[in-house]
Amino acid sequence: MPDNTFSAAEDSLSPGDTQLIDGFGRQVTYVRISVTDRCDFRCVYCMSEDMRFVPRAKVLTLEEIAELAHAFVELGVTKIRITGGEPLVRRNVMWLLEQLGRANGLHELTLTTNGSQLVKFADRLRDAGVSRLNISLDSLKSDRFRQLTRTGDLETVLKGIQAAREAGFNRIRINSVLLRNRNHDEALDLVRFAIERSLDIAFIEEMPLGDIGDHSRADAYLSSDELKAELEKHVALLDTTEQSGGGPARYFRVADTDTKIGFISPHSHNFCASCNRVRLTTEGRLLLCLGQEHSVDLRQVIRSQPGNRESLKQAIRASMAIKPKGHDFSLTGQPVILRHMSATGG
Repeated sequence: MPDNTFSAAEDSLSPGDTQLIDGFGRQVTYVRISVTDRCDFRCVYCMSEDMRFVPRAKVLTLEEIAELAHAFVELGVTKIRITGGEPLVRRNVMWLLEQLGRANGLHELTLTTNGSQLVKFADRLRDAGVSRLNISLDSLKSDRFRQLTRTGDLETVLKGIQAAREAGFNRIRINSVLLRNRNHDEALDLVRFAIERSLDIAFIEEMPLGDIGDHSRADAYLSSDELKAELEKHVALLDTTEQSGGGPARYFRVADTDTKIGFISPHSHNFCASCNRVRLTTEGRLLLCLGQEHSVDLRQVIRSQPGNRESLKQAIRASMAIKPKGHDFSLTGQPVILRHMSATGG
């Protein structure tokens, strides 16, 4: 198996470079940071029921994450999304968000959450500088929601969504993973839920990361094209050039509403050609691609040279040399990537 790691010592780029440009001419301006692989849910498409989490000694400290984030911003990153696991179960995570919310040069600080902690944190998140939220919601039926999340309570999440609306975020997006014969029949109900609350919604094809042991991904697969065609029987979807912070979703506006519907389609519509993002895992691996293992160990860099931000920036710049053209997701056989989504960075 090829070695897809890259040593900071191999950096031959100029320390004066202030942009991250990969070998295919794509500029990286967006970093997704997983602050924990732990979660209070066990969603069937994200985790196995019996998870083994990263030992705490291997997890980046909040101070290390803050230092890495500042290094990325100095290299031209303008958007950071905090993810998990469930980021709001990380102890003292508000300290980190307050630090990042004050970072010069960072244009957008966003967060992905399952919504379980938003009643407690929504106002504090807004005050810290988080501008937008993505909230996972895969069912509006209590029993089904419990089955899909294994531990989640729908009413708690719905109250969290309302708390986020009242906190005044610039935009809130619902994220829904639809599985055939599990919850795909709720697509229109979820769209109507979003419309009634002036929310956006994104439907995401299941990512084949990790052995989840719950269902056959091939049997559960629902393509974005099939879903869009079904929705168009009930709502008019208008082409739009609007995007959401450079992410992978293709958006359509629902006629006569404030709601956009996005489709994130890693299988049916590969979005790699315009990729502008990288991911920092819970344990400090800089993943250059969601669906590949090309990575740089930034934890080793920051712990071997504490306080040396230039060494971090050199390692990050050097990583651009191994950012691959795209992923190789497959719906059949064993997952291509053995790490779970919860440890990957959303």
